[in-house]
Amino acid sequence: MTKTLIRARTLTFTRAPSSLDDEGAYLYESDGALVVENGLIAASGAYAAVKAGMPDDIEEIDHRPHLILPGFVDTHLHFPQMQVIGSYAANLLEWLNTYTFPEECRFVESAHAERIARHFFDEMIRHGTTTAAAYCSVHKASADAFFAEALRRDMRMVAGKVMMDRNAPQGLLDTPQMGYDETRAVIEQWQGKGRNHVAITPRFAITSTPEQMSAAETLAREFPDLHVQTHLSENREEIDYTCSLYPDAIDYTDIYARYGLMGRKTLLGHCIHLSEREMDVMSETGAVAVHCPTSNLFLGSGLFPFRRLTTREKSVRVSFATDIGGGTSYSMLRTLDEAYKIQQLLGERLNPFESFYYMTLGNARALSLEDRIGTLEPGTDADFIVLDMAATPAMALKAEMVDSLADELFLLQTMGDDRAIAETYVAGVAAKAGL
Repeated sequence: MTKTLIRARTLTFTRAPSSLDDEGAYLYESDGALVVENGLIAASGAYAAVKAGMPDDIEEIDHRPHLILPGFVDTHLHFPQMQVIGSYAANLLEWLNTYTFPEECRFVESAHAERIARHFFDEMIRHGTTTAAAYCSVHKASADAFFAEALRRDMRMVAGKVMMDRNAPQGLLDTPQMGYDETRAVIEQWQGKGRNHVAITPRFAITSTPEQMSAAETLAREFPDLHVQTHLSENREEIDYTCSLYPDAIDYTDIYARYGLMGRKTLLGHCIHLSEREMDVMSETGAVAVHCPTSNLFLGSGLFPFRRLTTREKSVRVSFATDIGGGTSYSMLRTLDEAYKIQQLLGERLNPFESFYYMTLGNARALSLEDRIGTLEPGTDADFIVLDMAATPAMALKAEMVDSLADELFLLQTMGDDRAIAETYVAGVAAKAGL
């Protein structure tokens, strides 16, 4: 494959910004360039320096005056829930039982799963998300459809067949043995094929018996390098019900700890209502609290204590996610805009550099994939996006007043959506233009 030089302003993070003026946390080039070759970033930096090291006849693509960042990373969403977004319900458990579980029953059919997978990946690319951690349904067919589409598009994805053997419709139940066998089959078929990563995925403790949790523990012990994903402390009614099902556990977090599911590659969706003891356990194990702001607001679940988790002596790792379809937008821009508003309600601030750090390198670190994604460093995957702060008439009008990078990022976050994504590159290939 020939090399291609892509020119624009570029921004990539090296660590979490400590403040709005922490310029050491990122690298910004007002006239920057990337060179892509064989799906990887071969070079990056100032345009003049990068160009000087390339052949005179190298193909160039000029995206000026737009801004290039690493592709967005979404750490929690549900692939089978595309058609239940915006469903009216009073709370989490009503929403699950009324809309979500009946919809997921449809994913026993391979043709339906394959159709929704195509739409799912279209939306990821449209919104600039190049890597996501997704839940499939309980059916192996759904995981097969998801991973086959990821392979076809050459996208780096994390996903798992959901394990659930109680408290759901018959069409959504497996058994402890079936959950183990089918998850193991998915691992053997898809793990490491293309850029696929399989996650061990017990939906949450309400829908898994102790026997199934033991099966998940066995899988985690047999495949210690895989991700584990589940839900934790989203809703107070959910917490009470969960603890009643596991009366010997100290609290909700202790359930997962007892089954060996807490570690640095464990992604715990929501984590709104944690005790200090639970936060300590998460800190000690390195598990990730995944904040899903649009979902939390839509379902009235609560306000995520971001600063409390990240600034305590035993800090907790945090990431951000859309949580489609409890979440109401595929856009990480919209997601971080709602996260900003939640912190405002809590009397805290989330500055735009922090927001874009979490959309990129921060979330990549949460997935333990920062060596492959989340930056514009040479040798990493050429997954990046081109952002246009004047993508709509209203944004263009506001853009006339932008005089700093921070202002531009905040404009993109507060007013941007899929229209602000001028292009999405996957493994060095422009993918949005063809949708």
